[in-house]
Amino acid sequence: MSREKIREFASAVKATDSVHFDVQAAQAAGYDDLVAPPTFAIIASQRADAALIQDPSAGIDFSRVVHTEQRFTHHRPIVAGDELLAALTVDQVRPLGSGAMITSRVEITTLGGDQVATTTSSLLVRGEDQ
Repeated sequence: MSREKIREFASAVKATDSVHFDVQAAQAAGYDDLVAPPTFAIIASQRADAALIQDPSAGIDFSRVVHTEQRFTHHRPIVAGDELLAALTVDQVRPLGSGAMITSRVEITTLGGDQVATTTSSLLVRGEDQ
């Protein structure tokens, strides 16, 4: 992740801590570089979710998707320079009327294999009659 992306995201979510904007402040706080706000993990997570939704074999019509829940478990902060990988697992598909509730988990790691965050997402896919 680049410093500029972290700064942009921090500004967008109205984060004010200097560790998101000033390298010296981040280093004084014990980090190697700028620190992303905790919700920055949503970027990698949503890319993985989008890949699932766009996969024709999943059979998901995006126009019928309602994002119902998102949870984060942070293992360590994301810092500028991290190169992140996101691996998605569908944990549950539960029929719900003519639709389904899909619960997925995304494990976010660095290229070196360090665990960064785990996100859990629930998507309601409405049936055609809903």
